Amino acid sequence: MASEKEMDSVKELDKRVATLEHLYSANGLPYHSSEYTETLQCHTSKFPEYGMPARHVHQIIVDTHAMDENERLNTSSYVNVVFEPEELEVAKIGMSINLADQTVYPVTYQLHDQVINLLAKLWNCPDSDTFLENGVHAGAGTVGSTEACLLAGLALKFRWREWYSHRHNLSPHEVRREVPNMVITTMFQACWEKFFKYMDVEARIVKPSYESMVISPEDVEKQIDENTIGVVCVLGNHYSGHYDPVHEIDAVVNRVNKAHGWQVGIHIDGASGAFIAPFQEDIPPWDFRLPSVLSISASGHKFGESVCGTGWVVWRQREQLSEHIAISVSYLGGNADSYTLNFSRPASGILVQYYKILRLGFRGYKAKVSHQMHITKYLRDRLRVMEKDGEKRFVMLDAGSDQPCLPVVAAMLNPKLKLPYTDIDLQHTISDDRWYVCGYHMEYTNPNTGEEEDLFDNMDASQTMFRIVVKSNLTMTMAENLANVFERAVAWLDENFREVELDSLSPLLQSVMKQTPVSPDQVASRTPTRRRLLSARVVGGDTSASTLSGRMFERTQSHAAC
Repeated sequence: MASEKEMDSVKELDKRVATLEHLYSANGLPYHSSEYTETLQCHTSKFPEYGMPARHVHQIIVDTHAMDENERLNTSSYVNVVFEPEELEVAKIGMSINLADQTVYPVTYQLHDQVINLLAKLWNCPDSDTFLENGVHAGAGTVGSTEACLLAGLALKFRWREWYSHRHNLSPHEVRREVPNMVITTMFQACWEKFFKYMDVEARIVKPSYESMVISPEDVEKQIDENTIGVVCVLGNHYSGHYDPVHEIDAVVNRVNKAHGWQVGIHIDGASGAFIAPFQEDIPPWDFRLPSVLSISASGHKFGESVCGTGWVVWRQREQLSEHIAISVSYLGGNADSYTLNFSRPASGILVQYYKILRLGFRGYKAKVSHQMHITKYLRDRLRVMEKDGEKRFVMLDAGSDQPCLPVVAAMLNPKLKLPYTDIDLQHTISDDRWYVCGYHMEYTNPNTGEEEDLFDNMDASQTMFRIVVKSNLTMTMAENLANVFERAVAWLDENFREVELDSLSPLLQSVMKQTPVSPDQVASRTPTRRRLLSARVVGGDTSASTLSGRMFERTQSHAAC
C-alpha cells in the first residue's frame, strides 16, 4: 500500500500533467478561442505562474492598445508616430545595443558622434579646440529633450558656480550657499519644472501677453542679476508654436554682461523648433551664430522624426560647459566620457535619427516642413472663417503665416460670444469623431511656489484655448476631415450644450460631481452617454462653474511634456 508521501507525490504529478495538458491545448488554439480571453490580463496583481504562447501575448498587447486613442489622429502631441519598415528594422537593431558601452560598440557610437556633428553644423556651431583635436563637437544623445535640458542647465549652473566663487573668493563649500537663478518664460516645458526642483535653482519667471506669446527682451533684462546662470529661449513654445526673439535677447545679454562683468549665457530649448527653424527662410539668427548662445537642445522624436525617447544637446564648446558634467567611465573594459544622466540605454533612437538624416537629407527635411506649414495654413484658414451671430467663432493665437513658427494652429473660442461651453468641452466633443485635440486652461505651475498662476500677464487662468500640432503624418485629406469635424462639433454644442441644476441629475451623476462613493443600485441605473454628459454644465451646490465634461473627461495637462 502506497504511503501518504507517495500519494502526495502522485497528486502533484497529476497536477503537473493536467497543467501541461492545459498549456498544450491552449498553445494549439487561436487566441480568441482560448480561455485567455476570459482573464483580465491588465488587472492581474499576481506574477503569472506559467508563461503564455508568444502570439497570445502579442495579441493581448494589440487588443490593449486598440482601446487607446488613435496615435495618428492625436494632434495634441508633437511626437512622431509613423515609420518606414526599414526604419523599424533599424530600431530593432538598436534594441540589443547598450550605447553606454562605447568600448564594445565603438562603431555604433561613431554614428552617435556623426549625428552630433551633423546637428552642430545644422545649428552653426563653431569649430572649438576640442573639435579640432578629436573631430567631435561637444554634445550627447539623450533620452528625449528632458534629459538634454537638464544637462544643459547643469552645465550652466556649474559654470556659474566656478565663476561666482572666483569673483567673490569663495570656497567650494561657501559658494554652495548661494542660490542661482535662471530666467525663463511661463510657457516652458515640464522638464524645466523638474530642473528647478531637482537642481535647486530659482526660476525667474517672465510672463508674456496672450497676444504676443513670447518673452520681451526688456522683461528679460529686469530679471537678470549676478546669480543668473542663464536665460532659456524657447524656439517654438508648445502652446502656440511661437519662437522667442533670440536675436534681440542675445543683444540684451551681451550688453548686461559687458556692463557688469557677468557671464550670463543663453540656452535654446529647441525641443520642437530646432528641427524646423533651420529649414525655414527669412528667420533671424537664433543658434550658435549668436555669441551668447552656449547650448541647444532638441527632441529628435518630434520634428526630427526619430522614435520616442530620442533627444540631443549640443554645446558651443567643451571648456567651461560640457566638461562640468562629463564622467569618465572605465569599468566596462575601456575609458570613455559619459555626459548623460541616464547610463544604460538602447541605441534605437540614435540609429533611427541617423537613418532619418540620411533618408531625408536637407532638402527632404525642408520639403517636409514646407508641407506641414501648408497644411497648417489650411486648418488655420478654415477655423478663421467660421462665424456665429456675425462674430468670428475663434480668436487665433498662433503666429500665423506672417512669421516663422512651428506648424501649430492655436486658438480659443471667441470670448465675445459668451458661449456656455469651453475649448475643453470642444475637445471632448471632437474626440467623439476619434480626433484628439488638446484643450487646456491658460495657467501654469510656478516652479518656485508650486501654485497655479495665470500663464499670461493679461489673461485670467480660467480662460481656455486649444492647439493642433500638424505632424508629418497629418495629410491634407486628414486635415479636411478634421476641419469638418470642428464645424460639426461647434454646431452640436450650440444646439445641445445647456446648464442644468445639480438636483436634477441622477443619483449616480450627483455622486460623481460631488466625488462621493456610488452604491451598487445607483450604478445599475446608469446609462448616460458621453454626448449627454457633454451637453450640460452643472450649477448649484459646490459644483458651480464646473462642467460634467470637465469632471468626467478632462485630461491632465501632460501636453507640456509632449
